[in-house]
Amino acid sequence: MYQTDLWKYCTKEYCRDMLLSFRLLGNTSWPDQKVMACLYAFSNHTERHYRTVRIPKRDGRQRSLMVPDYMLMRIQRNILHHILDGYEVSSCATAYHKGAGVVSNAREHTGKHVVVKLDIKDFFGSISFPMVLRSVFPVRHFPPAVGTMLTALCCCNEFLPQGAPTSPAVSNLVMKHFDESINKWCGNKGISYTRYCDDMTFSGDFNPGMVIRKVSSFLDSMGFELNEEKTRILYSNGRQAVTGIVVNEKLQVSRDYRRKLRQEIFYCQKYGVKSHLERSRNSAGIPENQYLLSLLGRIQYILLVNPEDQWFREAEQKLLAVLGRKSESWMQIKI
Repeated sequence: MYQTDLWKYCTKEYCRDMLLSFRLLGNTSWPDQKVMACLYAFSNHTERHYRTVRIPKRDGRQRSLMVPDYMLMRIQRNILHHILDGYEVSSCATAYHKGAGVVSNAREHTGKHVVVKLDIKDFFGSISFPMVLRSVFPVRHFPPAVGTMLTALCCCNEFLPQGAPTSPAVSNLVMKHFDESINKWCGNKGISYTRYCDDMTFSGDFNPGMVIRKVSSFLDSMGFELNEEKTRILYSNGRQAVTGIVVNEKLQVSRDYRRKLRQEIFYCQKYGVKSHLERSRNSAGIPENQYLLSLLGRIQYILLVNPEDQWFREAEQKLLAVLGRKSESWMQIKI
């Protein structure tokens, strides 16, 4: 009764004024009538305003993204900044919000006996229009007409498109109830839980099968499905990696990644940047300054994960000094 009667006396004018207050087209001089006509046109036919972009994945396959056109992108970014940024997400969600990232995701699972990694199959494509409307633009906060339009502007063909600027934030809000419920269940059993987009990680001393069955059942009730091909059970007597970071004893980038980066730095020191790039099949043709900035970024990633790595700390200082030599030719630089 509460939700049914909440907007009983809400007029069309009120809904219009609420939508206009969100400034979804930005600071425009358009009259209100034209703004509303534009929003209705986009919300009724969002599928006309996307193009498919395919990007390569690490395993050699391709990921398909639905990228909105300029105007829809603008509308979605304003939904993100004027509405969604004000929402709180679960503390277990470690992606797509300020202060979150792969390091905070991995940190929770350091030094644990067992680490279980689970993946949600077709994550964004499984988030439906009703799920977004119910979790992100519910009737307790928005009149039905307003919530429906905002949901339509965030969806494409009744599902959440991977590639829209609103989709990451929307996915965290859709998963908030799951995150909080599973975290409470895990907390009662001494299990740590985090979720990085569609990657869920559980760690502690427990029966992995118990966790997998519980999560699978909960996801199934929501309309999601576990990707069983990506289920991993990692014990402390082997290498445990969470979102690319080794967590066995302390946070550390993989040994292979660090070894290859040390080798690149060594060749730069021995031959000079230009000669190294000419010798390197993978880096040939890359401008020296672009390569050095890439090198710096990879060093700083290692230090973000493990700030106490003295070797890379010294390499960072040397490279920063090189990058500060504005008058010296990049082609002559050795580090």
